[in-house]
Amino acid sequence: MRRNVYFVLIAALMALAMWLWVQRIAIPHQIAEAAARGAPRGNLSDLYPRWLGARELLLRHRDPYSADITREIQSGYYGRPIESARPNDPKDQQAFAYPIYVVFLLAPTIWLPFAVVQKFFLWLLVGLTAASIPIWLRTLRWKLSFPSVLTWIVLTLGSFPAIQGFKLQQLTLLVAILLAAALFLVSRSNFVWAGILLSLASIKPQLVFLVVLWLISWVLGDWRARQRLFWSYFLSVIFLVAAGELVLPGWIGEFRAAASAYYNYTGGGRSVLDVELTPPFGRPVAAILIAVVLVLLWRNRKVPETSLDFQCSLGLVLATTLVVIPMFAPYNQLLLLPACMLIVRDLKALWTRHWVSRVLVVVTGISVFWPWLSAICLTAGLLFFPATSVQKAWLVPLVTSLAIPQLLLALLLAQSRILRANKP
Repeated sequence: MRRNVYFVLIAALMALAMWLWVQRIAIPHQIAEAAARGAPRGNLSDLYPRWLGARELLLRHRDPYSADITREIQSGYYGRPIESARPNDPKDQQAFAYPIYVVFLLAPTIWLPFAVVQKFFLWLLVGLTAASIPIWLRTLRWKLSFPSVLTWIVLTLGSFPAIQGFKLQQLTLLVAILLAAALFLVSRSNFVWAGILLSLASIKPQLVFLVVLWLISWVLGDWRARQRLFWSYFLSVIFLVAAGELVLPGWIGEFRAAASAYYNYTGGGRSVLDVELTPPFGRPVAAILIAVVLVLLWRNRKVPETSLDFQCSLGLVLATTLVVIPMFAPYNQLLLLPACMLIVRDLKALWTRHWVSRVLVVVTGISVFWPWLSAICLTAGLLFFPATSVQKAWLVPLVTSLAIPQLLLALLLAQSRILRANKP
């Protein structure tokens, strides 16, 4: 018990160091750099474009995909509309590039000032992210003591992906809790509500498309018993699309155009593999990886929702999503929580499997803990060196960010081999 308390205290120290690194080193450096370059900085809230689009559509019947709404969004997000003639202005237009039915989730907030909505949403995301830990643990059927659960919560809330998501009020964090709740309900055979929550998570289609493909193949493994999940999801999506058509006829075409424009002005949408291998090599590798994972998931289509194979499939599909989606923002890595939990839970089996898996465990552990360890060193450096000197090394905690999804995926693939080897 005393050891568990020590773990909580160590986790709290690591979380505090990460928050101090963000507040005292990373953000001041970004502010100074923006001032030196003349780049605009407004509220920088990723919630703002969606909130403003929802308010203007539902209260004033204006098209949130339109150019005039985009310029209004830029005035709040950046502090002024951005101009292509200014070389230091951001390239990201911050246009409304979500499915229109996101406005239904934000509808209760449109009568409030954005400053109030921003603070409320921040604490909502903190609470939901903390709640996702016991939900994932129950989905994986991993029983831990309260101090151990608290350690996971503290580390998660003090991780850079979570902090970045909180600072930006990123809707990925909302999608993460919706996925956690949906998959928990699937693991408990509550297929109707699982399908509804999964459809709501599709406000970020790129984060759920592999999960949906996996669950469809899993439903086909026992159609009679599981078909309610398919029909619940399918009908819920149809309802959301139709409701969106009522409030904005023709929105699907506008959304496709907005998504295509987003893909272009953000540099073509690069995945982790694109960054590391360049797009000509990264995209074929991503396609091969998706095909391999889908084959593995298809082989597991008959497993019950209570099985270890189902849990491994869950972690595998989320880790693969993070590797192949055309975006490598750290806040998306909160979807790797189930993968981390599976690996920690089955660490002994991975360690004793083979020397290759032991090397993977060590390298992955270093990569995952590096941001906290380097944040501790940098924040301690503030006691001995000028802040401007320490801020020059502000990127150090992020050097392993790209490697983490791939290493976790490699360990999960090794773990899936263990599960197959242990089958009677």
